[in-house]
This record gives sequence, structure tokens and C-alpha cells, in this order.
Amino acid sequence: MRSSGLLLGIASLNGDYGIGKMGKEAREFVDFLHRSHQHYWQILPLTPTSYGDSPYQSCSCNAGNPYFIDFELLEEDGLLKPSDYKNTAYGDNDRYINYGMLYETVFKTLEIAFERFVPDNSYREFTDKNGEWVYDYALFMTAKDVNGGKPWYEWKKPLMMAQPEALERIKSEHSRKIDFYIFIQYEFYKQWYALKRYANSAGVELIGDIPIYCAYDSVEVWLHPELFELDENKKPINVAGCPPDAYAEEGQLWGNPLYDWKRMQLNGYNWWIKRIAHATDIYDVLRIDHFRGLASYYSIPYGDENAVNGFWRPGPGMELFNSANYWLGRKRIIAEDLGFITEDVGKLLKDSGYPGMKVLQFAFDPSAKCEYLPCNFESSGYICYTSTHDSDTALGWAQKLKGKELEFCMEYMGIEDRTKIPDGLLRLAWSSIADVAIAQPQDLLGLGNEARINVPSTVGLNWRWRISGEDLSEEFCERLSGLTMIYNRTADAVSDK
Repeated sequence: MRSSGLLLGIASLNGDYGIGKMGKEAREFVDFLHRSHQHYWQILPLTPTSYGDSPYQSCSCNAGNPYFIDFELLEEDGLLKPSDYKNTAYGDNDRYINYGMLYETVFKTLEIAFERFVPDNSYREFTDKNGEWVYDYALFMTAKDVNGGKPWYEWKKPLMMAQPEALERIKSEHSRKIDFYIFIQYEFYKQWYALKRYANSAGVELIGDIPIYCAYDSVEVWLHPELFELDENKKPINVAGCPPDAYAEEGQLWGNPLYDWKRMQLNGYNWWIKRIAHATDIYDVLRIDHFRGLASYYSIPYGDENAVNGFWRPGPGMELFNSANYWLGRKRIIAEDLGFITEDVGKLLKDSGYPGMKVLQFAFDPSAKCEYLPCNFESSGYICYTSTHDSDTALGWAQKLKGKELEFCMEYMGIEDRTKIPDGLLRLAWSSIADVAIAQPQDLLGLGNEARINVPSTVGLNWRWRISGEDLSEEFCERLSGLTMIYNRTADAVSDK
């Protein structure tokens, strides 16, 4: 089925509490997608943010972001009163998230709700189902609080090394705090599954996203060091990144610990299978970020200041997915196959049968031979994007085009006015043979660099932009609906509400 959708992280939803949440505004966005005949809502990782406010550097692979918990829904459940949260400052600009203010306010409000909470059968069902990760997460966050928020590798050695006596001390002395963090996850997933049911009932499916790597300061690395390339003191031996290219002369140094794939292989990739199982339970479709790292990955010696001395190593390849398919059945997965693509990546993509990504902003090489150019799509089995969270918006990109690339772009689109390029990108994506076309709302709203979500390899001003309620106008809806109908991407599966 030809279909389309929008890419917008939960954080970027509108609302009164400093950041997007899973309540009224999220449902209103689902309603907007329904009215405009969209079948997909693609989001960014739901996990808690840490260093640099990035959802791709989280303290947990499974936990949900506490900032997304909707206070009004907690009030409906009798856990909050309006005075507990409505007179609090969550930010000073409706368009941009202030993470510092959220850190100071959100947890205090959630603590009030926790004091009124009485565990019930629903809570016990949640802990039974998620016990394998939620208790470890709560223990990790509690230990982090006890240590002033420092990363685990700066704690005193007994706790840093997760020695049983040190763990038991945290459990016995701070049991109430541990219960608080479990409560947060219970409320998060209660609200998330309710939102997912609402979206699915409207014929809207949710595309989720998981980062390929774990953050160094995460519960996974702290309590399961055997899964990673660490020395006897839990320091990384090699870390993740990307090699030098035309965009980064020294490459990209991400710093995430690398997996010990040989060890993972010995138990049938059990940890990864559980991770995929969790992700495909909470999403309808799963996008795996940096999919090429499962074919071969770039390894950089720990301590290097850049990625110049890195080297390529083989990943698990189809062995991982064969194991996952055996235990879980075939799941709906999108492979983020962008970046430095080699023959082994192409083979893994073909063997897995997962759809890859085509980002039109990469397409306009004047040679006309680029694989991202719609006339060169070899099949319909792709997801075609006008932009992504890591690229500029369509307008921001168009404003920077120059020289032969600009000339070729305008000639290919058949336009003479560069201000029409964003509209041209949308029409190319929606008219392409790709099964699915995805755009950011910013691309249809004509917003520029000020609405960009992330600039890779930078820290400080990313992950902040939010849509406004006024943006989701009837005019916007009609434009998106018209584009979708003209190019036969109407979501026939959408039910009448």
C-alpha cells in the first residue's frame, strides 16, 4: 500500500508544560494525521535523554522519558491537583525546550504524584512483565541520585564495579527512591500504550527508533559489562564513530562502547533479541539507527581525540536477524542505511529484506547517477524522506544550495525559483515509487534552520524545537491531504472516527 506520514518526536509536540507529552496534544496530532490521510507517525527514541539532551545518548535502552508523562492524565487518575503543576514554570519559550528548567521541575511534580499512588493489579502486571529491566533501571537512577548525578564510572569503586554488597546497600537504604523510579516507568508506559491504542484505532501506525549503541553512562554498561568491549576496570577498549569524509575531516567520535559481538554470539544474541522484542512491542514499525554497523562497524581506540585512527570490523550480519526471526518471528523493521555504505551493507540489506531509506537532500549530484534520486530507485521497497532529524529542514537546505548542485536540482524539479525547492522535494517524495513517503512538518510549514532538530557532532542547541498549535491549521491539513490524494498515498486503512 502506498502511504505517507510525518516525522515528529514526542518532545516536539506543542503544549503548556515545556515539552511535548503523551496526553491531549499527542492525540490532537493523531487526529491531524487522520484528517490529512497519513498512515504513519514516525517519532524519535522514547528513552530518557542525558548528555547533550540527545535521545540517542540515553541511560537506558528500555526506559521511557519521564518528561513525556502528561500531568493532566495524572490528574484524571487522582494523582495530581491543578495546583501541583499548573503554576510552575517549565520554560520561557513555547518554541524551544529548556531542559534545565524541566530537570528542576518535572521530577518534583512526579514525586507529588508518587506520594498519592497506591500500587494495584495493573502496576503488578507491569512489574512482572518488565521486571528484567525496570528494577535495574530504578537501581541505577537511585545510585545516580545518591552520587549527585555523576556518571557511574565516577562512583566509588565498590558501587562502580557493581559489587553485591554495594548494590544491597543502595537497595536497603534507598528503597523508597527505587520505588519512585519504577512508578515513573509504570506511568510512562500506561500513557504510552493508551496513546498507541488511540493512534492505531485511527489507522495511524507508529514508527519507533532505537539507537544501535548504548551510552557509556547507562545501566546496560554498568550492570552488564560483559556485553561490551571493556577492560577489567570497565573502561572501553574501543569506541564507536564514523571515519573521516567530506563533511568531517577528522571523522565523528561518538564515544559509545562497542559490543563484544563474539560473546553475544555465544548465547545466540539473547540481549539483542530481547531489545528488539521490547521495541517491536511498543512500536508498530521499528527503525534501527546506524543499521550499517550491524554489517561492519568503525572501531576507534579509546582515548583518541578524533576518529582518524579507526578501523572497520565485521558485525554480526544476518546471523543476528536469523536468530531474532527464529525466536520472535519476522518483525517490521526499517534499516537506516545512510552514511558510508559498502558492499557488505548492501548485502545485509538485501538478505534481510528490510526497506532502506532514501533522503532526497542527498540526491542532487549533477551526474544524475545518485541512488537517492527518485528516477534511480530500483524498486518501491524504500522509505523516501524529504529530510530527517539529522538534516536541515527542506527550506534550510534549499537556502544553502549553490553552484551546479543548485542548477541541477532546479532543472530536475522543473522550477526557476529556488523558493519552490521545498515544495519540489515534497512532490518528489510523494510522487516517487517508494512505498512510504515521510516529511517533517517543518518542510510543509516552510520553516528554515531555526526549526532544525539536530546538527550531528554538535552539542548545546539541539533537540529543542517544538511545533505550535497554530501550525496544525486546517490550511496545513488540506495541503498535506491534497498532496497525499494527488499521488495516491491516501491511507485507505484509516477508519472513520
